[in-house]
Amino acid sequence: MERCPVRKSLWQEHIFDLVRRTATDLPADVEGALRRAQMREKKGSNAWWALAEILQNIRLARRHEAPLCQDTGTLSFHVIVPPGFDTNALVGAAREAIARATRAGYLRQNTIDPLSGAPYQTNVAPGSPIFYFRQGARKTVDVRLIMKGGGSENVSVQYALPRGEIGADRDLEGVRRCILDAVWEAQGQGCAPGIIGVCIGGDRASGYEHAKAQFLRKLNERSPNRTLARLETAVLKQANKLGIGPMGLGGRTTLLGAKIDALSRVPATYLVTVSYMCWALRRRGVLLGPEGGLKRWFY
Repeated sequence: MERCPVRKSLWQEHIFDLVRRTATDLPADVEGALRRAQMREKKGSNAWWALAEILQNIRLARRHEAPLCQDTGTLSFHVIVPPGFDTNALVGAAREAIARATRAGYLRQNTIDPLSGAPYQTNVAPGSPIFYFRQGARKTVDVRLIMKGGGSENVSVQYALPRGEIGADRDLEGVRRCILDAVWEAQGQGCAPGIIGVCIGGDRASGYEHAKAQFLRKLNERSPNRTLARLETAVLKQANKLGIGPMGLGGRTTLLGAKIDALSRVPATYLVTVSYMCWALRRRGVLLGPEGGLKRWFY
């Protein structure tokens, strides 16, 4: 696809709006899950008040178009493009949109040089933002954005089975034990109630990539694989009996969702990757036409 300044300008505008909406407006399915979680807690309890503050935070962020969290996270774009599409032009437009969103205050200077400790003023830097491209059959461009904060990233974990200390063998029972161990070890440090994305199999890199991609699924979306769907239901139920609760203050809701998928593995390796997402599951998407026009919003 040939380069077109008008098209690139439209891409930049729509991606700027995508970043703005993702940073400031929590998706309806996540907000609804938080409301239902508060209803399950005893009124006046620490858990009830923690969720009340979270819900108030969501309302204020939406009303004032302010970031839901001071940690505006790592920005990961998951993009489906048509054959022959110029991905370089889209990457350039996205980087310009991110720099603009940073100047506008929708993103803080959240990208740090690990050698000097100095922030990158535009959030455009080596490794930021992250892009995952794949080719589709349609002429449209599907752009999904996930913003993931550092606290939840710190408590994400990858297990190599067998894992003797938690009695986890190379089977689904071992997988279940790993997931619940990850939730237990996270306690409230990942800003619970959280959502977990899990990849069974793969390698060190693909495991985390695929686990994080599960956050693109809505909370009410069950795995099409019956075995994994049953595991999702079981893990969610059991995690919410751990008593960790919102922000680790105790309560009935430790997780809002569990999304699990699997990749093939080699005989010597059996990995279970658990990516933890805080309550602020910031994900949005936009569908663009081949000339850059807006078709629809996702979530």
